[in-house]
This record gives sequence, C-alpha cells and structure tokens, in this order.
Amino acid sequence: MKHLITLACAALLTGGHAVAADWDMPTPYSDKTFHTANIIEFAKEVSEKTDGKLNITVHSAGSLIKHPEIKNAVRSQQVPIGEFFLSRLSNEDAAYGIDSQPFVATSYEDAAKLWDSQKPVITELLAKQKMMPLFSVPWPPQGLYTKGEVSSVNDLKGLKFRAYNASLEQFAALAGAAPTQVEAADIPQAFSTGQVEAMITSPSTGANTKAWDFVSHYSPINAWVPKNIVVVSKSAFDSLDEDVKAVVLEAAATAEVRGWEMSREETATKTAELAENGMVVVEPSEALLEGLKAIGSDMQAAWQESASDQAKSIADAYQQ
Repeated sequence: MKHLITLACAALLTGGHAVAADWDMPTPYSDKTFHTANIIEFAKEVSEKTDGKLNITVHSAGSLIKHPEIKNAVRSQQVPIGEFFLSRLSNEDAAYGIDSQPFVATSYEDAAKLWDSQKPVITELLAKQKMMPLFSVPWPPQGLYTKGEVSSVNDLKGLKFRAYNASLEQFAALAGAAPTQVEAADIPQAFSTGQVEAMITSPSTGANTKAWDFVSHYSPINAWVPKNIVVVSKSAFDSLDEDVKAVVLEAAATAEVRGWEMSREETATKTAELAENGMVVVEPSEALLEGLKAIGSDMQAAWQESASDQAKSIADAYQQ
C-alpha cells in the first residue's frame, strides 16, 4: 500500500521541515454524522490558519481505511491522522473502554469529568505506540432500540443484539441476548437480514441509519456516553513547523469544545427525529433500569478485577 502521507513541496527549510504537507485522514462515519462534520471544520481551520502549509483531506465512512484498521494505520504511519471509537481499544487496555462501562458516566457532566481523568492515561498509552491524542468528542447517551416495548431485562433474552465493542458484547450476553459485532454503516442490512434484532446506540446513529425502518421503540436508558478520538502519528506531528503545530493544537482544542456542544444538540434533535418518523420514544421502566444497572454493577466489579493499574487510576480519580 502506498504511503499516504504526501509532501506538497519537497524543498526543506533549514529546520528540516517541509514547506507544506497534505495529510489523508480516514474516519469511520458518514458526512452527515456530526463527528465527521466537526472534523471537516477542524481540517478547514487548519488549512486556513496555516495558509495551506498543512492540508487535511477527510475520507469519511471508511472509504479509505475501514474502522477496525484506522488506529493501526496511524500507528504504522500509513496515514498521519485518523478518528476511531475509543473503546474499540479496550482489549489493549481497560483504560480505553471505561467510558463504555454501563452506568459509570451517564450524563455529559459526568462524561466530561471522566474524560478529564482518562485523558492523561490515554495520552501515556498512545505515546508508547508513537501517537498522540488531538481531541475527543462524545456520542449522545446510549439508548435501547427494539421491535416492541421492553419492560424488563427478561424481554431481551434470546434477542440477536448488535454490539460495537467488547463491553457491549459482555453487556448483551449478561442480559441473555446474543451479541453480534456490526459496524454502524451495516446496521440497516443487519436488521433486514435478521442478523440482529435489537441494539444499544445513540439517537444519532439511530436517526442516521433510519432505525424506524426496522425497529419500533426507542428507550433513552442513558447507559453510557462513549467517545470518538482523533489521534495523530507523533512523527508526522513532529515533522511540522512550530507555527503549524500550534495551529493544529489550537484547532483541536476548538474542535473538542465544538464537538461536545454538537453532541448535546444531537441528543435532542435526533431523539425528536426518531419520534417524528413514527418511532415510539418511551421512558424506561424502573424494573428495566434496575435490571440493566444490576448488570452494570456486575460488569464494573469484573472490570476492577481485570483492569490495569492505569485503568484503575482513572476510576479512582473520577470517583474523587
């Protein structure tokens, strides 16, 4: 595979840095997803404020590199920068997946506190793989999509359940469902072919995949607030001129603030969109929430037993 980092100008400055650089950036989600829209704004700001010394071309919806491969593509320097779902890396270290642990952080306020505790550890872990985080943006709180109303955990038993990371696989299994890994882009087909019958995901993903075509009920259980993360190859970043580095970091900080606000807005607008298209938006029953939280408690206990010291330090800092 061709090296996707291309230099627009070959002439080098005295500092050893290229005059201009063109970066290809793979992302997993379509242009209509707010994460991608935010990243496109980030790329535009970098290009404008560096006067074209760094241009980032966003390749959305897995069109350049598929979601499961994006992190390793950045690590191996096939691409200099990329976005992926942070808890996909939870098999490497539990620190990556704490935001997808059920009922640990269920509001934006708690999610922000958790990220404050998580970011230093994530930065250290990525540094060992010669990468660095630029910014992270949450999805709306996760809700339950089903083909009928679910009043208790028992109603989930036996259902084919869409999963997108190890935590959700475990959660579905403990609920008595049968988890199946399905990427967001493949959700409609998975439902239409009977591969899955229910899922937990954000109102954004539900609306963007037209969930009303294959399920009837949405329950905002606010199970967790997971995040996407944008990372950059350390060597690619270090190759930039100092003024360009400063612009990238400033644009990243702006994108993080903007992305969190976009996520908050998405929660309301996309939930309304689900209802407008005929889905029944129903508040979860007390019995359902109690059952789901009991599963979450069991998972958190198991997580504590197997988590690394670094991961546990996140939980300790967050609880303080």
